[in-house]
Amino acid sequence: MGIKRSICWSVIMSFLMLSAPALAAEASAIDTGDTAWVLISAGLVMLMIPAVGLFYGGMVRKKNALSTIMFSFAILALISVQWVLFGYSLAFGPDIGGVIGNLDWIGLNGVGQDPNATYAATIPALAFMIFQAMFAVITVALITGAFVERIKFSAFMIFAFLWATLVYDPIAHWVWGAGGWLRNLGALDFAGGTVVHISSGLSALAIAFVIGARKGFGKQPMEPHNIPMSVLGAVLLWFGWFGFNGGSAVASNGLAASAFVVTNTAAAAAALMWTMLSWYHKRPSVIGTATGAVVGLVAITPASGFVTPMAAIIIGALAAVFSYYAMLFRMKRNVDESLDVWACHGIGGTWGAIATGIFATVAVNSAGANGLLYGNPGLVLTQITAVAVTWIYAFVMTLILAKVIDMTIGLRVREEEEAVGLDISQHAEKAYA
Repeated sequence: MGIKRSICWSVIMSFLMLSAPALAAEASAIDTGDTAWVLISAGLVMLMIPAVGLFYGGMVRKKNALSTIMFSFAILALISVQWVLFGYSLAFGPDIGGVIGNLDWIGLNGVGQDPNATYAATIPALAFMIFQAMFAVITVALITGAFVERIKFSAFMIFAFLWATLVYDPIAHWVWGAGGWLRNLGALDFAGGTVVHISSGLSALAIAFVIGARKGFGKQPMEPHNIPMSVLGAVLLWFGWFGFNGGSAVASNGLAASAFVVTNTAAAAAALMWTMLSWYHKRPSVIGTATGAVVGLVAITPASGFVTPMAAIIIGALAAVFSYYAMLFRMKRNVDESLDVWACHGIGGTWGAIATGIFATVAVNSAGANGLLYGNPGLVLTQITAVAVTWIYAFVMTLILAKVIDMTIGLRVREEEEAVGLDISQHAEKAYA
């Protein structure tokens, strides 16, 4: 009996020793450094959402300051819930025809602490999910600059929920989702130039056409009431953008460091260029320099994981030029897209996506592709295709959504409510005593 017991014990110990490497390998599938960086990055992007509220809030009249900040805060709550319920599944769930994810992950069913190797092999699927949730939230928040000072809060909440579901989630799946048709086509968008900035910029233009201009637009002053607030918002956006772009490496590695560096470089180049442009036309504008930095951040977003720092300088500087003159064009056309979301995010994102096709190099990211300057002009055509599709889809769908809401519950507050300000008429509060 003693011999048999010893043999059995030896067999058991041998099995455990053979199994140990496999168990250790499974345990090490999650990299704690990568996980920590992505979770921190999610927090940095979350900080950008109220930063949008401050950036926009300082640029409106003081009677609408709280209302403008409230847009971003309410969106953080609304889209966070939408994302958990079904938004994440639509954007990143198992593919249906390259167009949308199915609802297998509804309520985050099957999205847990183990990694999903398709998207990020070294972090929990929940970490990737919450990082992407912040992208969905901020995209909707960006649009709010188009209709400040005149939209009903109830109409805004309905629009935001429907837009996230019918516009953002499908585009995110096309570009980033496994099986998405633009992803399969080879379109590159490291951190959201197409998904976030083009979609929000074109949607802002569409809803501005439907809701119409503010009362007195072009006839009475509508100057920013608190430029320091806007500058603070821009600084927080710049800071948070390191998570936006650096976190999109979904790992704490050299690619994250590269994205971090080019993000800062492009923002700086664009801020300098905008300063010079505003100085050339009149005076070096404080709000203009802050806006320029944001435009540089927008433009480098799709390229941040694929380009060198020298390319980032060119991308940022030219983004400022394109967005600056797009803003002047919008003003000459007398279109009240109030805070220039189209000029800054739509045009900046468009240039950034096309610039990715020009400057991308596998020397920076072997998982990407070479662009025009590295012998692959086809990538520019692919990027232009992704841009054109996103322009058309986001603009048309938003136009339809806005018109339907306007014809049912109405988009716009009453004239007397607009006159007194949305802080009082929509929220019964004042930003300042």
